Amino acid sequence: MRISGYRTLKTVQDWGRPVGDANGVYADGAVPVQIVMVDTDEGITGVGIGPHVQIDTVFAAVEGEDPRAVTALYDRMLRHTFKAGHAGVVFGTIGAIDTALWDIKAQLAGEPLWRLLGGRDRRVPAYASGLDIGLTDDELVATYKEYAGYGLRAAKIKGGLDVERDLCRLRLVRDVLTEAGHGARPGLMLDVNEAWTRKQAVRHVGEIERVLDLTWIEEPVRRWDAEGMAAVGRGIRASVAAGENLSGLEQFRPLLAAGAVDIVQTAAVWGVTHFLRVAALAHAHDLPVSPIGNTPVGLLHAATSVPNHLVSELQDLRPPLGVSADLHVEDGAFVLGDAPGLGLTVDEAAIGAFIRRPGAVPADSPNVRPEHAGRRLLPVPGHGHLARPHELTPATDRAAR
Repeated sequence: MRISGYRTLKTVQDWGRPVGDANGVYADGAVPVQIVMVDTDEGITGVGIGPHVQIDTVFAAVEGEDPRAVTALYDRMLRHTFKAGHAGVVFGTIGAIDTALWDIKAQLAGEPLWRLLGGRDRRVPAYASGLDIGLTDDELVATYKEYAGYGLRAAKIKGGLDVERDLCRLRLVRDVLTEAGHGARPGLMLDVNEAWTRKQAVRHVGEIERVLDLTWIEEPVRRWDAEGMAAVGRGIRASVAAGENLSGLEQFRPLLAAGAVDIVQTAAVWGVTHFLRVAALAHAHDLPVSPIGNTPVGLLHAATSVPNHLVSELQDLRPPLGVSADLHVEDGAFVLGDAPGLGLTVDEAAIGAFIRRPGAVPADSPNVRPEHAGRRLLPVPGHGHLARPHELTPATDRAAR
C-alpha cells in the first residue's frame, strides 16, 4: 500500500450561539474547520482535522510511502520543514496528516484506533467547556445544564477580564453542576487564554480562591513563559494548566524543567504522534495530560493508551457540519465505538453544498490577540453577550464613565 494523494475541505463548527474567550468572540458561532483527507492506492482514505498550510511541502515527505510507517513518517515530515521550522500552523498540517495516517493504519488492521494503540477502556473522562464568554448569565446556565444532562460534573469557563464577573459565573456553573450531582462538589476551571501578567494572575486567582475551590487556571500568562507560570503556580492553590499552543517537545521541555505546569495539555490539531510523545514526557515528570479541542477524536483514542490521562475537553456536543463520529457521550465520558480507524465519516457532498462558506479570520475572533492583552489596568466591563473584549480597554472604560 502506498500514499497516493490528498484532498482538503473546509467546513464549520456551527454552535448556533456566540463562542469565544478573552481575546474575542465569533458572534454567529460559525467557527471554521479544516479537514485533510489522505488517499492510498488501495482505496483506503484517512481523515485528519487540521490546517493545510504548506501542505505541498509537508505531503512531499509522505507521498508514495507506506502509510503504516506512521511514526517514521511523522519525523520525516518534521525534517521536510527543517529550514522554515515546523511551529504553528505548519505543525498543524503535520498533525492533520499524521492523524489521517493513524486512521489508515487502524482501518487496515480492522480495529478502532484506541484498540490498535493498546487501550483497554473505551471510556474517556470529559469536562464541559462552552467557550462561553459571549453568553449572558441565563444562557450560561442553560448551556451547562445541557452538559450536566450528559453526566458532566466538571467544567471550564472562559474569563480573565473582570474578577467579579468570573466569580459570579463560576458560582452559576458550580450551582448547576452541584444540583445535577445531587450535592457532590464539581470541578471548576478558568481559562484566560494568556490575558494576564504574572502579578495579575496571582491577584485574580487569589480573589477567586477566597470563596471557590478552583481545580486549575489555564494559560494565565504567555504560553512560553516558564518562569512566569512557575511564579503563578507558587502564588496560588490551583494547578496551572498549559500546553495547547505548544508545538514540539522542544517547546514543552523548558516548562516542565522549570516546574511551571501541573496539567500538561496538547491540542488535537497537533496530531496523535505528538500527543503520545508529550504524554510520555509528562509521565516522566509524574504529570497528567489533558487533550484540548472541539473534535479531539484522535487524541481520545490515544488517551486510552497512556497511563497519565486525566480528562479530555468536551466543547460542542455536535460535530462539525458534514462530519460524524463513532462515539457518544454518557455519564461524563466520551465513549468510543468499534468502527475501524478513528470512526470519522466525512460527507463531502454535504460540505460542498453548504452555502455559508467560512471566510477569513475576523479581527475580533479569539484567534487574534488584542492590543491591550496583559496591559489592562482596570476590569473590562460589559463583556457578556456579543461583547468584544478587545474593544473594551481601560481608556474606553473611563470614557464611558
